[in-house]
Amino acid sequence: MKAQALVARNLRRLRVRRGLSQESLAVDAGVDRSYVSRLERGLENPTVAVLERLAAAVDASNRGVLRRPGPR
Repeated sequence: MKAQALVARNLRRLRVRRGLSQESLAVDAGVDRSYVSRLERGLENPTVAVLERLAAAVDASNRGVLRRPGPR
């Protein structure tokens, strides 16, 4: 799985787990809500700085946002 797809999948999973809306996550991370939406749909590539802010906003490590899914 490509890094962009991992970020998209994990960001949404972590955001939903925390009970955050895209708007809340965007405010906490200091980015636009539409940017969060595009990230979750795999349409954007975040910079490392933005990735760090998003990870902090969902209480995850940078590795958590890039984690590969386990076997099902």
